Amino acid sequence: MNQEQVKEYLLSKPQSFEDFPFGPEVAVFKVKGKMFATLAIGKMGKGDDEGNLDWWMNLKCDPDEASALRDIFKSVIPGYHMNKRLWNTIILDGSIPPGEIERMIDNSFMLVINKMSKKDQTSILIHL
Repeated sequence: MNQEQVKEYLLSKPQSFEDFPFGPEVAVFKVKGKMFATLAIGKMGKGDDEGNLDWWMNLKCDPDEASALRDIFKSVIPGYHMNKRLWNTIILDGSIPPGEIERMIDNSFMLVINKMSKKDQTSILIHL
């Protein structure tokens, strides 16, 4: 998936919206004001031999699953500028199957929703 496909999928989640609280270079995706993803051009000089930088997406993740995903995919690393136990950074370099990226987004979205009040949860889950 490229950044446009990822952005479209993130915004397809019920009541999700894009915000830019850290400036125009980092898109933050929220539901009911709670962040479940970020999307930005890669950091730390990562990229291909021609200097092209990949897009990076931060997603919330269960700590055990976060570690397992890092072992499985070389383009999943501890969350950049995030709590590295609870967040992963997914480097959108084409090495992860689209279905797996969608599953990781779904999990991040649900982890955030599960921390909300029952009223807020219901107002979102009714649209799934």
